[in-house]
Formats: sequence, C-alpha cells, structure tokens
Amino acid sequence: MRILLIFLLFSSFVFGQKKSNLTQNQWVDSVYNQLSFEERVGQLFMVAAYSNKNEAHNKSIDELVEKYKIGGLIFFQGGPVRQAKLTNRYQAKAKVPLFIGIDAEWGLSMRLDSTYRYPWNMTLGAVKDYNLIEQMGKQMAEQSKRMGIHFNFAPVVDINTNPKNPIIGNRSFGEDKFNVTKAAIALTKGLQNGGVFATAKHFPGHGDTSTDSHHTLPVINFDSKRIHDVELYPYKELIKNGLASVMVAHLSVPSLESRSGYPSSISYNIVTNILKNELGFEGLIFTDALNMKGASNFKQPGDIDLEAFLAGNDVLLFAENVPVAITKFKSAFESGNLTAERLEYSVKKILKYKYLSDLQNYKEVNLTNLFNDLNQSKYDAMNFKLYENALTILKNKDKILPIKRLEKEKIAYIKLGNDSHEDFFQKLNQFAEVTEIQSTNIDSVLVELETYSKVIIGYHKADGAWKNHDLSIKELLWLDKIAKQNKTIAVFFTKPYSLLKIPDFKNLEGVIVAYQNNIFANTVAAEAIFGAIDVHGKIPVSIGNHFEVNEGLELNKINRLGFAAPENVGMDANKLAKIDSISNYAINKKITPGMQILVARKGKVIYQKSFGHHTYDKTTAVKNDDLYDVASLTKILATLPNLMIQFDKGKINLNSKLGTLLPEFKKSDKANATVLDMLTHQARFHPWIAFYKATLDSVNKPSLKYYRNRYSEEFPINVAEQLYLRKDYNDTILKTIANSKLLPKVQYKYSDFSFILMKEYLERITDKPLDELSNDNFYKLIGANRMLYNPLKKFKKEAIIPSEIDNYFRYDTIQGYVHDMAAAMQGGVAGHAGIFSNSLDVAKMMQLFLQKGNYGDHQFFTEETFQKFNTCYFCKDQNRRGLGFDKPQLGQEGPTCGCVSMTSFGHTGFTGTMAWADPDKELVYVFLSNRTYPDANTNLLSKENIREKIQKIIYEAIME
Repeated sequence: MRILLIFLLFSSFVFGQKKSNLTQNQWVDSVYNQLSFEERVGQLFMVAAYSNKNEAHNKSIDELVEKYKIGGLIFFQGGPVRQAKLTNRYQAKAKVPLFIGIDAEWGLSMRLDSTYRYPWNMTLGAVKDYNLIEQMGKQMAEQSKRMGIHFNFAPVVDINTNPKNPIIGNRSFGEDKFNVTKAAIALTKGLQNGGVFATAKHFPGHGDTSTDSHHTLPVINFDSKRIHDVELYPYKELIKNGLASVMVAHLSVPSLESRSGYPSSISYNIVTNILKNELGFEGLIFTDALNMKGASNFKQPGDIDLEAFLAGNDVLLFAENVPVAITKFKSAFESGNLTAERLEYSVKKILKYKYLSDLQNYKEVNLTNLFNDLNQSKYDAMNFKLYENALTILKNKDKILPIKRLEKEKIAYIKLGNDSHEDFFQKLNQFAEVTEIQSTNIDSVLVELETYSKVIIGYHKADGAWKNHDLSIKELLWLDKIAKQNKTIAVFFTKPYSLLKIPDFKNLEGVIVAYQNNIFANTVAAEAIFGAIDVHGKIPVSIGNHFEVNEGLELNKINRLGFAAPENVGMDANKLAKIDSISNYAINKKITPGMQILVARKGKVIYQKSFGHHTYDKTTAVKNDDLYDVASLTKILATLPNLMIQFDKGKINLNSKLGTLLPEFKKSDKANATVLDMLTHQARFHPWIAFYKATLDSVNKPSLKYYRNRYSEEFPINVAEQLYLRKDYNDTILKTIANSKLLPKVQYKYSDFSFILMKEYLERITDKPLDELSNDNFYKLIGANRMLYNPLKKFKKEAIIPSEIDNYFRYDTIQGYVHDMAAAMQGGVAGHAGIFSNSLDVAKMMQLFLQKGNYGDHQFFTEETFQKFNTCYFCKDQNRRGLGFDKPQLGQEGPTCGCVSMTSFGHTGFTGTMAWADPDKELVYVFLSNRTYPDANTNLLSKENIREKIQKIIYEAIME
C-alpha cells in the first residue's frame, strides 16, 4: 500500500519515531465515530482565513469552526503574529484540531509580511545543486512549523513551456521536465523531512497555458501521450518519492476529459482514474481554490464542492459557502449519490494525516520571539548559496569575466529598468571604482562612455512573480547602441523571459542572468563580475534561438574578498551580534565617538557595521565608506608589502644593514642595524622623538622660520590647512634620527624610526614616493579605492573622520590630515603613519596577506617571503614581533584577546585602530575608530580592552 509507505516514511523522517499503526488507527476510528454526518462532511473543507481583516471576518471563521466543524484553514494575507494568534484562537474552538495550510511557494512571505522570502522557483531552476533546494525546503518547513502550519501548498511542478503563461511563469522551475522534477523532489524531501506536508500542483499541468485559471478556464490542447510524457512526469516521480498530497487545477483538458469545458478539478477521469488509479497516488488530494473563476463559473457554491468530492478529491479548498455545501452533501447522501464508504475513505484519510501531524497532541503556537525565529541569519546564508548557485553566465566573449586587471580599467555603470539599483552599484564599488553615467540622452551617454574601458549595464525590475519584466523600446535601443560602441557586460535582475525581447546578443561581451532584484542577487552578480565566486548556474528556460535551456558557462573565482552571511562560513550571527553591545557601550562611555568594525572569514565579509558619529556632537553618523586615519596600520598596509617586493627581488635581505641602505647612516652608530633588527623593533632605536617641538616658537606656535600659511616652492609641505613646512625639513628628521643615541642594550622596544627609514629606502630604490608606490603596487590592483595617503586630494572633507582637536602644534581640528605629527611633517606620506581607509579596504590588504601574497589572480610577492615576514624570530627573548607584523602576546599583556593562533598577525594604531588576520581560522578582523578625538590624552579604548573584547566574541562565534 503506497499510502502506508507515505505514512511510515513521513512519521519516521519527520517526527523521529515510528508511530504504531494500531495506535494511529485507534485514534482515527475513535475521532471518526464521535462525529456526526455533518461534522464528517465539515472535515473536508479548508476555508480561507486572513489575518489582515476585521473582527467580523474572524467571527465568521469562529462560526465555521465551532458550528460546522470544518477540517482546516488556508491562510492568506496578513502578518505572522496576527496569524499565530488567530491560529491559537481557532484551534481552541475546534472539536478536531484544524489543518493549517498556506501557499508558501517561496516562503511564508508569499502571504505574510515580516517573514522570510526565498527565490522564485524559476530562479531555483538554475541551481544544479539539488541538495541546496532540499536544505531550503527544510528551512521552509521549520518556519511553517513555528507558525503551526501543516501543509505548504508547494512545490509548483508545472513545466512552463509557454513564456506567455500569465499565472505560472516564475512559479515554475522551468521548461525541462527532468530539471523540474529533480528540483521538486528536492523541495518535497526538504519540506516533509522537516515535518510539513508538501503539495505538488497544479495537476495535471498548468505550464503551457496563456490564460489564468483565477479568471477563466484555461485550455490544455495537447494529446494524452504528450501530457503523460511531459506534464505528468514530475507527479510520477514524486509519488515514488513519498509525496504527501496533490492539488488539482481548474483546467479544460479535452484529451483527458471529453465533456466540453469541464474543469479538471471535478473530472472523475482526471482525479480518480488517472491520478489515483493509473498513477497510484494514495495521498491527500486537494482541489485548487474553489472560488477561482475556472471552477466557480462552472457551478454554484455547494454544487462545485460536491462535484469535486465525487470526482475523487479529499479536501475542498477555499469553499465559498460551507453551510450550503454541507446541505448539498446531505441531500446527495440521502439520494444515494454519495455513499458512506466514499465519505469515510476521505475523512479517515484526513484524520490519518492529522495524526501524522501530531495534532492529537496539539500545542498552541508560542508567540515569544516569533519574529526573530522566522527571520534568522541562517536563512540569509541559505539565500546567498541559492542565488550564488543560480547566477547564470550566458556569454563571456574574450573572457571579459571576471574583470581582472583593475589597474588598467575605467569602468562605467548604466542603469536600465525602473527598480532600485543602489545595492548593486554599491557592491560594484566595493570591488572597484565604478562611475554611474546618469545622463538621460543616449547621444550624451555615448560621448561620456568614450573614455571608459568597460561598461556594466544593470537591468533592474521590481521582484514579483507576475510582474512584467519586458524591456521597453527605449531600453532595447540603449542596450543596442551602448553595446555596439563599448565592451559591455549586461546583467539582468529579472525573470529570464525578459531576454526574449532582445533581438541580438552579438555585441554584448558579457551576459549574466541574476533572476531577481534583491540584495542577494545584487551581491552575487557583483561578486561574479569581479571573480569573488564560482559560477555554475544553468538557465532553466530557452531564450528563443539564442540560448538553449540548461545553457550556462562556468566561471572560476580569483581570490577576491566577497560577501556572505555568518553561517555561510561557520559563524554564529547571534554571537556576533554581541559586538553591537560592546560598540554601543564604548560610544556611550565616550571611549570613542564612532567606529567601523569588519569581520571576514574564508574569503567572505560576514560582518561590516559602523557605529556612532564623526564627533561627539552627533551631527554626522559614521558610514561604512567613511575614511579613518589608521595610524600605525600604515606600517603593514604600505611600507611592509613594498619591502616584501624588494625582498623578493633580492634587493634586501634580513641581514641588510642600514648603513648600506641609506648611506648617510654609514657613519652613525646605527650603521650596522639590520633589517631583521629594525623590523622586529630591537635595533636599539628610541621609540619616538617629538620632531615638531623643534619647529615651534617661544609661545609654542609654528615658527615662521619653518612654516608659512600658504604653499610656495620653498614651503611646499602641507602639514595642515593653511600651514606649510619648509621643503628641507625631512633631511632634519633623518639627521635627528641619525644623531639620536642608541638604547643601552638589545631588547624589544617599539619604535617608529625603522619605518620612517624604510620609507626613505623604498622611495630611493624605486624613484617613487611611497603613496604612488603603494597605490601602483597594491591598492589599484586590489580595488582598494578608499585606501590612500592625503585623502583630501580625492575625497570631500565630510567623508573623512576627524582625529583630534590639536591645541599643541597645528591648532586646528585635524580632519583629512594625518594625526601623527612626524608623518604630517613629511607631507602626510610616511612609512609609519599617514594611510586613511575604510574597514573594507583594510580587510582587502589583510586578506592578501592571509592568502600569502595572492589576491585577484595576482601574486604580489611569494609565499616564502610572506612566511619569513610572519615569523617570530625572537620569541624566546620575549620579543613577540614578526618582521613588521605584530604577533600575539607571549605573556599577559599584548594586542589581542589571547585567543588567537600563534600564526596570526596584524597591527594596532594610535588613533584606535586594529587589523588582525589568523590563517588557522581564516579570519580577518578590522577595527577603526577615532578614540583620539577630541584629544589623545587618555586611552580608554586600551584600558577597557574594547578591541580585544570584540575579538574574543569573534572567536566565540566560530561554530566548527
């Protein structure tokens, strides 16, 4: 018996225990025997209920439950808490616990606000990892069970061979019966193993229609052989795999039902002879909604219900008039048209399913924490996987994808369509500098594009299963003209059928289908363009003669930092959320006005937030794009990687001596200081000299001997706004270092001198200033467009966080000028300080280190060189430092939480910054703040271990 197999499978997989058939039958018989004829008939009805209607509606449902003993409810529009309250209310009034069903084809959000939305079936049809669809089904079941729902009227298994289908379309997995079936089986398994019954619909097949059964009776004109071969194929396979229920559509199928215009939902041949007898289906059979015009135009309420039941359906969905229908059933019973055996068969089947749903042990829906339970971060993680696997590349001429050599590119973006493009455009700019062309005149656009190397066109239309996504005549014209004159990548955030309007794809170098316009699709599309993900999606429908069904090009990622949810990389979002509390505490205690915090793992940014404001006056909130003075992070973000390149070239080694690197030091007591000693901070250098003090006058103001208030050839060094230092002062800084006395003994003593001197060496050997060197060698190549020296040359002041109100040297608010006084006296470009950045671009450099010199398919320096620089050479002497990199503490005091691996590395900065990477856990942590504002006198950030506490939370959030 197939129905017994379904029951046993479902009870075993779903509820974790094999329920005794004897116990089940006893409960079913007991309940059935307690019901009157009218109450038994009542069990056949699932009535439409809403949680967004008034109390009059709610009372009408009360009456149907209490007086007419209906068997269940199908909920439509509303909200989760409102629906849960009503579910509890109605269940409390029911003599037999109610079935609760819902159309949740892409999640509860199909009907309920404030709930989770998964991709349309058409999007899922592009996914070839069916295990992902099964996992999604399990999550959908989890959400449904949390809401007290027993039936999800999904999956849609209609094979959408008609692009003009007005009601199925995006609700179908596609036009290939094998792909549709595999995806449907996966979703069904996920739902049913998760404890919710799946319902395959719309039998016998609603995929090749051009009309909507909600409004009329669609006609399926294929012969019986075609229908059995194509439309019925998914049902045959699903039935073999334990499908719980089927929904029968309102269709006219002349080859299966000879009576003209007779709906399939009330056809005995279609429901009983074909579905039950020929296909052997013994699960529950639902009608489609009986208020739909495809049925209600044929017969009146009550009559249509009886006809549907006599045709072989078990559950009558969305009955319009239950009291009238019960009267019709009674008359049919009294006349002999309805037998006791027929009624008993369906009612007992319904009761068996209620038993399998554990309704004999009914518990009301718990309202506590309902919203959070229905919107967990792990659901975002699943969506990222699904959209990443769905993304489809249809064309990649000359391997335009992924875009690799960022330093050689100038990229433009043009938006088509009428929906938001901000998420996509923002994500593009997190990979590279992309300029939006906003002219409304195509001729002006073409002129502007002449200076760009590549153009990305995003076609954005609002998500909606039934919305029109066709390109307009104007949009088609723009697409054609732009593609003819430019190397163009077109990305379609629409249903794939939107491509049918495009007459020719020959001038497009890249064609990407992202299927929907939301943050997940926008993110993975940007990732694919810049090589942060692999691409495997296959288009689930054919696009005229241009692209065949299941076509799609593979693309391999090139090690660029991407984006995901914490659970995608084995992190617990709930634990990471504790970072917010510590951050807000730091701001409320005035430890720092604001901050940016970023966490990345396994090449994915999974936490990126900004807190607080630029200053304590709270006029400007910190944004993720704002730039912080990162202070000593400059050492590892600029000077150190450039030294690694010279190391690779054999220009320097660990034993290279300062007197050789900088000849003016040959006669100093520092001549024999080696690169090893300098970069590990044990060259006996003084920690710091306040160079600026020697340039102040008797009242501690900048002396006219050294400064002017405007630029000139003699005073070109811009120290602050309207303050310029004389051009020869860098020589004085070097002489001052050369003449300073060495410390008495070799020991670890942190000093800026080494990096001031290494900057001098780098600029001489490359004949380039360090800012240009760093940008040319690294930042341009990795897309770190918000990492630079002297940010006012490129960015507005409002985008730069102020670091201090200086009342001792420059007598100004320091904003856009480097905080470090020595770096300021070097024109803002120093080896030890001067870099400004946001957290994301710092993370890119840290990821480059984590990947041992590789980023974006480019090897910047060898793995061997990185390993040498990330080695603690003098740990035995209690010197924790690597070559330039800071390393974890060896005792109680140190820069980290004490919970990191010894292979980890990073640095901290005086302004309240930290960047740390851990190869063992594949982690990157970036913390940027301006704790020095308004003054740097008391370092509460360090005293309260704010950065370290956050780092500890990050490690506690690792789930593996």
